[in-house]
Amino acid sequence: MMRNGPLSLVFHAVFVAFTAAPLVAVMLVSFTDKGYMAMPFSGASLRWYVALIDAPHFLDAFITSLWLGAISASLSLLLSLPAALAISRYRFVGRDAISAALLSPLLIPHVVLGVAFLRFFTDFGINGTPAGLVAAHALIITPYCLRLCLSAANSIDERIEQAAVSLGAKRRQVFTRITLRLILPGIVSGWVLAFIHSFDEVTMSAFLASPSLMPLPVALYHRIEDSIDPSVAAMSSLLIVMAVMAMVVIDRVYGLSRVFTGSR
Repeated sequence: MMRNGPLSLVFHAVFVAFTAAPLVAVMLVSFTDKGYMAMPFSGASLRWYVALIDAPHFLDAFITSLWLGAISASLSLLLSLPAALAISRYRFVGRDAISAALLSPLLIPHVVLGVAFLRFFTDFGINGTPAGLVAAHALIITPYCLRLCLSAANSIDERIEQAAVSLGAKRRQVFTRITLRLILPGIVSGWVLAFIHSFDEVTMSAFLASPSLMPLPVALYHRIEDSIDPSVAAMSSLLIVMAVMAMVVIDRVYGLSRVFTGSR
């Protein structure tokens, strides 16, 4: 087994410190007793966490981001799973074109997508509605879900399925009991990454949100535009803590490496 040398350890320590420093700074600022973001501060206070209780729009925006991410990721999975199986197993006319079309949102800046969706959804009267937001989010997160589902589908040994068919299993049984279980890591990984990207999306959502339907990143963005106060840092700190807790739970139950690689 190869061990990291001193130079490698120093590099990784600096890298981790550089990555974590902004997050630590945000969390420290959230405890300031001043009415503005400042470091250092004279005394620690929970006043800005208490202020979040008097700001229900943040809670509403958080709930909006949760259901928006969950529904969008689920719709993306429903599209990505059959597409991944078809692309990985069959050769047909338009195969490459379909694959390129599903992955194309990665190539288009989200500000361009936001303007395009704003114009398109306005013509159909669904801009600022749940249907419009879900449709737009499902489109832009599909590439992340598709790539992991495709990776999992390509790793399946088709001889296993052929053996099941030769033993009398029906196609539906083969899919539900063998194929689906073999690509389950890719399905879970794709859904999780799609949810994360939907939850974090702000550029495109800023064009499609409405005052009554606003995801959390957009709400935080508008709050920063109006006034820079530590309530934004407090809300961000809560998100950081929840993200860390979620990562710990996922790592213990499922494994972070499986989530981000889609491997079994």
